[in-house]
Amino acid sequence: MRLSPDEMIFWQHGFFKLNGTIVFTWGLMLFLAVGSKLITRKLSTDLTRSRWQNLLEIVVTGIEQQIKEVGLSQPRKYMGFLGTLFLFVATASLGTVIPGFEPPTGSLSTTAALALCVMVAVPLFGIERQGMKAYLKSYLEPTVIMLPFNIISEVSRTLALAVRLFGNMMSGVMIIGILVTITPFIFPIVMTVLGLLTGMVQAYIFSILAAVYIAAATRVRKAKPKPAPDI
Repeated sequence: MRLSPDEMIFWQHGFFKLNGTIVFTWGLMLFLAVGSKLITRKLSTDLTRSRWQNLLEIVVTGIEQQIKEVGLSQPRKYMGFLGTLFLFVATASLGTVIPGFEPPTGSLSTTAALALCVMVAVPLFGIERQGMKAYLKSYLEPTVIMLPFNIISEVSRTLALAVRLFGNMMSGVMIIGILVTITPFIFPIVMTVLGLLTGMVQAYIFSILAAVYIAAATRVRKAKPKPAPDI
């Protein structure tokens, strides 16, 4: 039983390897790109709409509402990044029902890459919102002594994002693989359905945490009003 798609080697030449993580990741990205192009090519503004458009609007509206509830005042601005994170992780989880497919999120390299995307996006959105000087100044608050601790916090939460997603996805695959070998056929099916639900929850948690980090980075601190002069 494979613990990670990294162990599935499709092609190798010396040091270079084409493993399952790379193949399934690029295949999943291609599927999302082509699928989004096909679904959005004939959008209608009339009352009569296709089922695909209705489903798309439900998903987009739901993601937008969740981003807004986190504290981001302009959810459309962050929809591209946060929505893509959610759809990638969610689709990777749903793909487990396809024979031969292994979710690339079961590899630490993939989850680390997703977490690094969040790590890069947070200061970019923060600088865009507050400006370079104001954002960098936030690392010195409430005192200069907090600078190394704030930097450690940035790195540690990125590592926590990667390990959390990797651990939950890999554990689900391992449990299903073990049950297939020691139990009848029906029980693993139930566990597979449970694994799909767990994967969707992980996609939600990952994207919401990313939204929380961005909301914290883009929060503009208002200056305290000056006291009125005594007359």
